[in-house]
Amino acid sequence: MERSTAWILAGAAAGALSGLLPAQDLLAKAPPQSQPVLLRNAVLHTIDGGVVLGGSLWFEAGEIKQVLPAGSAPSLPPGREPLVLDLGGKHVFPGLVSACTTLGLVEIGAVRPTNDLDEVGDLTPEAIAAVALNPDTTAIPVARSNGVLTAAVFPSGGLLPGRASVIRLDGWTNADLTVRAGAGPVVAWPSDAAGRRGRRPPDRGAETGEDERGERGAKKARQRIDDAFAAARAWLDARTADPEVPLDVRHEALIDALRGEVPVFLLADDLEQIESAVRWASSRQLRAVVVGGRDAAQCADLLRERRVPVILQGVHRLPRRDDSAYDEPFTLPARLAALGVSFCIATGSDFSNDRNLPYHAATAAAFGLDRNRALAAITRDAAEILGVGDRLGSLAAGKEATLFVATGHPFELTTQIELAFVQGRQVDLRNKQTELARKYRERYRQLRER
Repeated sequence: MERSTAWILAGAAAGALSGLLPAQDLLAKAPPQSQPVLLRNAVLHTIDGGVVLGGSLWFEAGEIKQVLPAGSAPSLPPGREPLVLDLGGKHVFPGLVSACTTLGLVEIGAVRPTNDLDEVGDLTPEAIAAVALNPDTTAIPVARSNGVLTAAVFPSGGLLPGRASVIRLDGWTNADLTVRAGAGPVVAWPSDAAGRRGRRPPDRGAETGEDERGERGAKKARQRIDDAFAAARAWLDARTADPEVPLDVRHEALIDALRGEVPVFLLADDLEQIESAVRWASSRQLRAVVVGGRDAAQCADLLRERRVPVILQGVHRLPRRDDSAYDEPFTLPARLAALGVSFCIATGSDFSNDRNLPYHAATAAAFGLDRNRALAAITRDAAEILGVGDRLGSLAAGKEATLFVATGHPFELTTQIELAFVQGRQVDLRNKQTELARKYRERYRQLRER
């Protein structure tokens, strides 16, 4: 049975709750996929395989089964009636990936009980972001309404604030949201210029008489980080030799990184900071990912040699120095691409602005980055850097059916996202902002009828 996109949208609107909802998070989550779904007559932006005009794609049980060129017949399972959506030339993209955010960890910044960014203590690698986030946050539906369907959530505060988690933006519980709970430990690498990044006890300097700022403070903080990894390595060696060695959750949290199974996310912006962080990770034989990377182009040879990718923390930023060109942050992605450095693009701003992710990539494209590479920087490349590239980031058989249908390219402000699927489940694209808009349009409709 063939149905148009307009029919589906009309059905969704007819099934909406009659009363106005205060926020999208009060709506039910998407139900499991119950039948194969075939998207036909579409412009498929596969990322890996280019753009397919008039192509078809079908998925079942949350997995893409086939991506087909125009005129090819899908091999649908016998005996199961598919839901066929004729998209009439509309565009299909893989879900966008917000590669570094606090989405779900903060509700109201000024209200401490709603902030779950930070554990007590400077060294807490055992903390996992996916455990702390709120699956009903109102910010999740806002982000996914603009095509952001996957995110890497980072804890903050302290030197080793915990482990980043990759989540999908739909699910009833934290477990439902989680794609990869322990994507890698986060290390806030200290800068000689600013001293220790992370929380400093307010009375520490008074008690010790020591200045924790500058080179001296950075050296101490770096030593504490190194000691934590050295202790974890010693514990792992001891426990491997003798399984009776007592469990230590703090050391255990670093095992995957010590074995090279996950990267260490190094928060670093300055040239000296990036260089020292990368060299430290290499000395410990750790896989590294630089997060921030404002000065990454200045140490491109080191990053390329050590195969260290960069998560750029936003393109919509001011130049770092007074004598820098006005467009320095806009051109940084293009410069890194030309220098052969692997990177992806995040928003680098408040979690509520994750919805603007495609526009950061659009600015990079406007300032020299190849347009296809810019799209890959918020889809495939981001997924690969986060360790989930085998499941997300492109349209290909065997990958999760996490994708969206749009009227145009997501780089364009006028583009509308009409349908979105997370693991094959069609998600509701309403959110708090759309409901407020509907509410006040109704008010003015009533005023006109007086």
